[in-house]
Amino acid sequence: MPTLNDVLGHHGVSEDDSDWLHRLVGDWQLIADLSFADLVLWVRTDADDWLAAAHVRPTTGVGVFPEDMVATRIAAARTRMVRSAHDQQQIVRAGQTVWRDDMPIREEAIPVVRGDRTVAVLTRHTNLASMRTPSRLEVTYLATADALARMIAAGAFPQSEPIANVRRGAPRVGDGVLRLSADGMVSYASPNAVSAVHRLGHEGDVIGVHLASAVHALLPPRQLADEDLGQILQGRVAHRGEAQTRSATVMFRSIPLVETETAAESRTGAVLLVRDVSELRRREQELATKDVTIREIHHRVKNNLQTVAAVLRLQARRIDDTVARAALGDAVRRVATIASVHETLSSRLDDQLDFDDVARQGLQAALELGNRGGVQVTGRLEGTFGVLRSEDATALAMVLAELVQNAVEHGLAEQDGTVVVDVLRTMRGEGDLLSVEVRDDGAGLPGDFDPGRSGLGTQIVRSLVTDLGGDITWSATTNGTAVKFTAVLRETSDGR
Repeated sequence: MPTLNDVLGHHGVSEDDSDWLHRLVGDWQLIADLSFADLVLWVRTDADDWLAAAHVRPTTGVGVFPEDMVATRIAAARTRMVRSAHDQQQIVRAGQTVWRDDMPIREEAIPVVRGDRTVAVLTRHTNLASMRTPSRLEVTYLATADALARMIAAGAFPQSEPIANVRRGAPRVGDGVLRLSADGMVSYASPNAVSAVHRLGHEGDVIGVHLASAVHALLPPRQLADEDLGQILQGRVAHRGEAQTRSATVMFRSIPLVETETAAESRTGAVLLVRDVSELRRREQELATKDVTIREIHHRVKNNLQTVAAVLRLQARRIDDTVARAALGDAVRRVATIASVHETLSSRLDDQLDFDDVARQGLQAALELGNRGGVQVTGRLEGTFGVLRSEDATALAMVLAELVQNAVEHGLAEQDGTVVVDVLRTMRGEGDLLSVEVRDDGAGLPGDFDPGRSGLGTQIVRSLVTDLGGDITWSATTNGTAVKFTAVLRETSDGR
């Protein structure tokens, strides 16, 4: 199924016109819901035909087309109506009711105007069989939809909204609708909208109330004034804002309604979509609090580990036994490796991290220890680890630290050289597979090397690789040593 981009790009729609149509389609669910009708966007082809580029159904009523209309050619019966709307830049209604599957359908074509040009045509298809004796709600919705249709035909819709103001919980027609007059008085309020305003703390009728004054009277006295909110509640700007009182948080989205007469454009009022987002904001606050708590825990763990490392370092200085001092030095290094993982986690909002930064820091720390006594050791990271869960990151950081440290201390103890960490991450269905090789161009493995009977560092590495669901091998190369291991990674929140 082709996308809107595919259709527009294939038929030579300019970038600016394409952006205008994308903005329209991004906001046309509002019009479909207010119209109780299907909407289809038609673009003109090079063959002077019309092709459906997008299709939306109402969530407030019964749709007309059960099948997706995208990429279908226009029916011959609609061609004249669509062409007339395009050429005349006027809304054109079909001369008679159309029957589809025993349903009477009213159809009309709305030119989509940008500047002084018609860039596409929007058709509106209403299932008359589902229309009851119209209530005030339905009459208001249809009148509002008609006003928006006239704005589309005049090039005044879609309207621009500040991107920075868009938050989760944007209201829709079903959440609540307020209709305002040009002076900001409420002329109509749907039942859901009335409930939302009452939850803010307003008592009494909503109809006939100056909305901005009523809502501002409910705000806590010490709350900072939101200048945009006043403009939104009067319907003067296309914007979104929230009113938060002691009892509720309600989001308002304002859509000014304008009528174009000759060259002048006058604002006749506005439609406000309203949604009670109190529960949504409460949950967001809980998550934010948990995120801060988790980061604080990681920060404290890092501090405690650094304290432990400092104590071990002091203890090592008081020991004359060189073997014991070296063992404590290794312990200090291992504790510092774990602390570096928690330091990175303390700066994130979730329990995962970009491991490449940790790997580079660990590699650099090992190289600094190796560049002593006139020996120059360099290193580099090839490939990328990507984002890892904290459980995998801690174990992997320990493995890398041990392997790089061994390469520096043993393979390159008495000669210049390079340590390379080569990484390959393979995406799989159940946990990505990480393949890592740590190699150096040093002295190579001792002739009697046996991983099963080697030192503590090798035992730690083998145990951690097993915990990661992988395996590890040591091998001598023509000019050094190569250690290869694999790890099966836990899935992260981004699906990797």
